[in-house]
Amino acid sequence: MDEIKCPHCGTVFTIDEAQYANIAAQVRTKEFDHELHSRLAEAEKAKQTEIALAEARVAQQAQQAAAQKDAEIQRLKNEIEGAENAQSLAIAEAAKETQQALGEKEAQIERLKAEIESAGTAQQLAVTKASEAAHRTAAEKDAEIMRLRAEIEKAGTSQELAVTKAVSVLQQTLTEAESKLALQVAEQQVKESSLKESHSKEIALLQEQVEQYRDFKAKQSVKLLGESLEQHCATEFNRVRAMAFPNARFGKDNDASSGTKGDYIFRDFSADGVEYISIMFDMKNEADTTATKKKNVDFLAKLDKDRREKGCEYAVLVSMLEEDSELYTGITDVSHEYPKMFVVRPQFFLAIIALLRGAAQETIQVKAELEQIKKQNVDITNFEADLEDFKSAFGRNYDLAKRKFDTAIEDIDKAIERLQRVKEGLLGSGNNLRLANDKATVLTVKKLTLGNETMAQKFAELDPSQEPEAA
Repeated sequence: MDEIKCPHCGTVFTIDEAQYANIAAQVRTKEFDHELHSRLAEAEKAKQTEIALAEARVAQQAQQAAAQKDAEIQRLKNEIEGAENAQSLAIAEAAKETQQALGEKEAQIERLKAEIESAGTAQQLAVTKASEAAHRTAAEKDAEIMRLRAEIEKAGTSQELAVTKAVSVLQQTLTEAESKLALQVAEQQVKESSLKESHSKEIALLQEQVEQYRDFKAKQSVKLLGESLEQHCATEFNRVRAMAFPNARFGKDNDASSGTKGDYIFRDFSADGVEYISIMFDMKNEADTTATKKKNVDFLAKLDKDRREKGCEYAVLVSMLEEDSELYTGITDVSHEYPKMFVVRPQFFLAIIALLRGAAQETIQVKAELEQIKKQNVDITNFEADLEDFKSAFGRNYDLAKRKFDTAIEDIDKAIERLQRVKEGLLGSGNNLRLANDKATVLTVKKLTLGNETMAQKFAELDPSQEPEAA
C-alpha cells in the first residue's frame, strides 16, 4: 500500500498498487505524449530540410546533366551534319557519275540509232544507185540492140545470125546484171535486219543498265534479299546483339490495348538494371509497282502517339518510301514536328541505335541518382505513411487510455470520497473509543457498587478484606 497526499486539500490517503500504477501511467503518458510531439516536430523539420537539400542537389545535377546533354547533342548534331555533308557529297558524286554514265549510254544509244539510220540511208542509196545503173545498162543495151537491128536491117539477111547471137549475149548479160542486183538487195536487207537486231539488243542492254543505275541510286545498295523490312531489321539487330547490345531488349510491340501499336521497341539497361534509353520503331516498305504512293509524314503522328503511350523516349521511322526524295537520304531529324523523332533508311538502322545509345549512356549516372532519389522519396513517403499509421493507432490507443484514465479518476474520486467517509467514521469511532477509554479509566469498583448494596455485598464476599462503603 502507498500513501498519496492530495495537492488540493492536503489529505493523505492510502491506495493499492493497481491504482498507483494507473496514476503513474497517467503522468508518464502525458510526458510521453509531450516528448513524442516534440520529436515528431523535430523529425518533420529535419525531413523538410533534407527534402529541400535533395531537391536543390537534384536540380543542380539536372542542370549539369542538361548542360552536358545539350553539349553532347550539339556535338552529335555537328557529327551528323558532317556525316550528312559527307554523305551528300558521296551521293552527289555518285549521282554525278550515274548521270555521266547515263549520258554516255544515251549518247551511245543515239550514236547507234544514227548508225542504223545512216546504214538504212546508205542501203537505200546503194539500191537506188544499183537500180539506176541497171536501168542505165538496160537503156544502153536497148540502144545497142536498136542500133544493131538497124545495122542488121541495113546489112540484110546475111547478118541475122550474128544479130541473134549478139542479142542473146546482151540478154544474158542483162539477166546476170539483174541477178547480181537482186543478190545485192537481199544481202543488204539481211545486213540491215542483223544490224537492227544487234542494235536492239544493245539498246535493251543499255536500258537495263540505266534501270540498274536508277535502282542503285534509290536504294543505296540496300539488298533485302526477298525478306520484309521488319525481318531485315530484326536480322541485322540479332546479328550484333550479343556483341554490341548485351543488356538490351528488342522485340515486337504486342500491346494493342490502346488501339494501335508500333512494330518494335528497343530498351537498353545499365549494369545495375537502370533503363537509360528506349526507342519505338516503325518500319514502312513500298513496292515499285504500288499504285498509291505513301509519304513518310503520313505515319509520323501515329508513331508519336505510340511512343508516348508505350513510354518510349525516342521514335524512329525506318522507311523505304519516297526513294527519289532528297530529304530522306540517310538519317533525317524531324523533331521540329514531333519531339525526339527520326526518319532513317534501312542501312542506317543500326547506326541510329548506336548514335542515340551513345548519347544516352552519359546520363546513366544521373538517372541512377534520380532513381535513388525516387527511392529515398518513396522511403520518406513510406516513413510518413508509417508515421501517420502510428499516429492514428496511437490516437486510438490514447482515446482508449483516456477513457480508462477518466474512469480510473472517477473511481479514485469515488474511492477518495468513500475513504473520506470511512475516515470520518473511523475518526468518530476513535473519539467514541477515547471517550469509552476515558470512562473505562475512571471506572472503579466503588463507583460500580455505589448505591448498589447487593453488588457491594457480593464484592465483599469475594474480598473479605474490603469493607463495603457506607452509602
